[in-house]
Amino acid sequence: MKAGIHPDYREVLFHDVSNDFKFITRSTIQTRENGEFEGAQYPLVKIEVSSESHPFYTGKHKIVDTAGRVDKFRKKFGTVGSKTQVAE
Repeated sequence: MKAGIHPDYREVLFHDVSNDFKFITRSTIQTRENGEFEGAQYPLVKIEVSSESHPFYTGKHKIVDTAGRVDKFRKKFGTVGSKTQVAE
């Protein structure tokens, strides 16, 4: 392999913020934050869904709407052109 052209492949801490699950894997992702896991410091990546919180793997269905996107859309556009009723 040529030297100096490949990204840094290192251990990275991924933090699933929906259920506070953390795991370490190797990645080339660039991060600005660091996190501590089992007494060591790692580059930190925050994610909203992982295998610990995804309905396919857990068997539990829940709506992941962290930013209120559905409500924001409905407030902006209402029921214009909608074929379904808005659930209250």
